[in-house]
Amino acid sequence: MFDHLTNPVLLETRAGIRRFIDEELRPLEQELGLGSEDPWPRETLRNVWRRSSELGFYAACLPTSLGGKGLNIQEQCALKADLAASGSTLAAHVLGDLGGPPRVGNMLKYATPDQLKRYFEPVIRGEKSTCFALTETHSGSDAQSIRTSAVADGDELVINGGKHYISGAPFADFAIVMCVTDATTTPPAITAVLVDLDLPGVTVSNEYVPMSGQHIDGDIRFENVRVPRANIFGGEGNGFKLGMSRINVNRLLHCPSMLGLATKAYESSVAYAGQRRQFGGPIARFQAIQHMLADMAAALWACESMITHTAALADAGADLRMKAAACKLFVSERCFEVADIAVQIHGNVGVTRGHPVEQTFRKLRMFRIFTGTSEIQRNTIARAILEPLQQQKA
Repeated sequence: MFDHLTNPVLLETRAGIRRFIDEELRPLEQELGLGSEDPWPRETLRNVWRRSSELGFYAACLPTSLGGKGLNIQEQCALKADLAASGSTLAAHVLGDLGGPPRVGNMLKYATPDQLKRYFEPVIRGEKSTCFALTETHSGSDAQSIRTSAVADGDELVINGGKHYISGAPFADFAIVMCVTDATTTPPAITAVLVDLDLPGVTVSNEYVPMSGQHIDGDIRFENVRVPRANIFGGEGNGFKLGMSRINVNRLLHCPSMLGLATKAYESSVAYAGQRRQFGGPIARFQAIQHMLADMAAALWACESMITHTAALADAGADLRMKAAACKLFVSERCFEVADIAVQIHGNVGVTRGHPVEQTFRKLRMFRIFTGTSEIQRNTIARAILEPLQQQKA
């Protein structure tokens, strides 16, 4: 995947990450008996973050001025695809995808010098983890209907409310919390606030597990939580704009992870078709299986091509709203289809709980919900298509 990229820094980083996974993470996973559906011990995660930071991988997505490698979006896609395809339980933590630099990289420009020092520089070094807290029980796709409030009281804000299905919450040190600061406007004014999760009145729980089996989501409850007004992130009333500024690139950067997972399932299917014997020979000789493999290969090539082009547009500074939505829609649905075919080729093995192909099937199904459902992506695409017509009428 992404073999056309030849930046020496990227090539060195890809090779180094593969060594890190094979020589350190896999042995650690075996030592701890850590499977893909086991909770991650917090101290283990901290050790992985710090070690990845020492090796120069953790902040690879950031500019060199912030301690990163200055990799562009296309190059970040290559790393994310490699990690997803590795099958390593701890792979997502090599770059800090669930609470590290990728979570905050494109928002650092909104931070004050004090916020950079207290919150974001420790994240970059692998010393702290964060999460982005927007979703609530009653507000998923309708992000502007959130109810968590932050009320000014002198030099402080008093926060009340709750967040639901927050990725990275179980092991985060602080959250970027979206709060309503003025409910009288239409839509309500939403402000981002940095909240330490060990403050009095904060409760983090993770009593549910998503279908992937990974313990990555949690709920956060705020009861009269006091934080300094200096913790307002990006300016009062700018929270929704700040949140939307990260969503297009995030949608795009989910795509190489899907591609990596689906590619692994495809490779497993090719190997299984050559090994599994029925009616006197390998099932790969059957045209039905050959057509399945051909469809998988074609879909994966289309996905990689679409990701590559969209990432190039991102690197050129283009407006990604429609393209990122189209990429996320197409890749999430095609990669899930690849996983579905992989299950079919593997037969009973493919529907056995815990088999890598079965796990991949469940993981890829979730991506059609994350960071905007397929229906929300279609809404975004349709809006972009029809916008010129509406402007003509006006």
